[in-house]
Amino acid sequence: MEAAESFAFCRSRQVEVLGRPFGAIGFVEVVRPTYTLVMTGPDTFSVSQPVLAKLGLPIERLCERAGVAPSNAWVTSDFFRIWAAADEELGDRSAGVRFGAEGIARGYGVASIVALHAPDFRHALAALSRYKRLTCPELVEVEIEGDEATVCYRWLQATSEVPRLLVDTTMASLRELARRGTAGQVTPIRLELARRPMDRALLRRHFECPIVFGAAHDAMVFDRAALDVPFVTADGGAFAHVLEGLEKRVGKGEGFSALVGEVRVAIARQLSEGRRPSIAAVARRLRVSSRTLQRRLDECKTSFQQQLAGVRRTTASRLLANTELDTVAIAMLLGFVEPNSFARAFRAWERTTPLRWRKRQTSDQA
Repeated sequence: MEAAESFAFCRSRQVEVLGRPFGAIGFVEVVRPTYTLVMTGPDTFSVSQPVLAKLGLPIERLCERAGVAPSNAWVTSDFFRIWAAADEELGDRSAGVRFGAEGIARGYGVASIVALHAPDFRHALAALSRYKRLTCPELVEVEIEGDEATVCYRWLQATSEVPRLLVDTTMASLRELARRGTAGQVTPIRLELARRPMDRALLRRHFECPIVFGAAHDAMVFDRAALDVPFVTADGGAFAHVLEGLEKRVGKGEGFSALVGEVRVAIARQLSEGRRPSIAAVARRLRVSSRTLQRRLDECKTSFQQQLAGVRRTTASRLLANTELDTVAIAMLLGFVEPNSFARAFRAWERTTPLRWRKRQTSDQA
C-alpha cells in the first residue's frame, strides 16, 4: 500500500493539489452568497440570521435556548450550543441532511460555492480546504491512501462532541457538492461518523452508502478515481479570476492560522500512532526545527503546550462520549504517563472527573 497523501492548508502562493500544481484561483459574481465571507476573528463562527429566520429559528430565540449571548461571532463552544439548540427546536431528525442538500443551491456556504466552479472534484476539494479557514476555525483535510480519498472535517477548537445537526448538515453539503458538480457521477462509498450509532436508516437512505459509527473523525470517503471527474458546473474564467481576492487574504494571514491547524493535526496523528507527542516529534512531521516551530507559534500568540492540551481535551471528550474505553486506556491513548495525570488535566479542563462527565453526556444523549 502506498503512503498516504494529504493536503490541507498550503503555505505558498502556489497550492499543491494532491501532487498537482494549483495556482491562485478566483470566483466572481456568478453566485451571490447569503452571507459575506467575513470573519470577525480567527477563533469564531458566524451564521446567516436571515436564513435562520426563514426556517422559523430567530437567532434571539436560539441564543436564549442555548444560553449564549446574542452575537454573530461565536467561539466554537457557543457555536455548538447554537446548533444543539436548533436541533432541539426543530425536533426533526432529517433536518441536517435536508439543510445540507439545499445549502449550495441557496448559497449558504461561500467555500462550497467557490468549489462548485472548479474544473474537477480534485480542485474543488482543494478550494474547499484552502478557503474554509477564512470563515471559521475548521479544517477540511483530504487524505489519499490506496484506492480511497477521505475528506475529513476537524473542528480545531472543539472541546465537546460536535452537534449531530451540524455534522449531518456538513456531510450532506459535501455530498451535494460532489453530486451537483459531477451531475451525479461522484457519490460517497462510505460515511464515517465519530458519534455513537443513531439514525442509521435515515443516513443510509440519504447518503446511499455504508455508515460507520465510532470513527476517529467525521469523514466522507470517495473512490480515488473520483478526484479527476470533471465538474459540469465549472467556469474557468470565474474560477481563475475572483478568488484572487481570497488568495490575497490568505497571503495576509487572515482567517484561522494554517500553522496552528497543521500543528494540531500533527499532534493528533502522533497520538493515534501511539507515539510521544513532543514538540520535537511534531516539528519533524512538519519538517522544521523545534526552535522554528516554537517561534512561529509564539508569533501566533500560542504555544505547543496549549495546542497539545487542546488536542488532548478534544480527543478525551470524543473517547468518553463515543466509546466504552475506561479512563486508564484513554489516558494512555492521550500520551499521559500516569492515569492520575489525565484525571488532573481533565478536571482542569471540565471542572469535573472523566466518569462524571461521561455520565452527564450519556444522560444528555438519552
